[in-house]
Amino acid sequence: MARAGQPPGEGSGETYESVWDYPRPPAIEPCARRVQIRFGGVLVADSKRTHRVLETSHPPVFYIPPDDVRMDLLQRVEGRASLCEWKGAATYWSVVVGDRAATAAAWSYPRPTERFAALRDHLAFYPSRMDECSVDGEIVRAQEGDFYGGWITDDVRGPFKGGPGTAGW
Repeated sequence: MARAGQPPGEGSGETYESVWDYPRPPAIEPCARRVQIRFGGVLVADSKRTHRVLETSHPPVFYIPPDDVRMDLLQRVEGRASLCEWKGAATYWSVVVGDRAATAAAWSYPRPTERFAALRDHLAFYPSRMDECSVDGEIVRAQEGDFYGGWITDDVRGPFKGGPGTAGW
């Protein structure tokens, strides 16, 4: 889906995805890279069956099937919801491990729009609210801003929406 480019440093042989090549409306694609999430010393999710959502100016968001998530560690957040113009109404989840809790640290779409039907009940996590999120062993960096949940890896280039001064992009 995303186009590859050559990063600075001619001849490095590395390729990357520019978030400015991602489409709007967003695209969804299956992803077989290993995605892991840890919180409170526990592996909360481990999957090679995710979907990535790719949207202009945002790092990818990984959606994990519920069978690959420790659902016993999630509690639905009552009274909190949001509406995505593309995906529909989101439900939020807190992650609770022992006496530690990350409130509204994940979200899902129980009834997504037809275009995003593959995301039904899959969970996306804010990497900033977890202890560690990784893609194929690489620890991800969180997209700035409380609203966004993008996962930044070395093969994804910005600039990214979400930081100060980017609201109007």
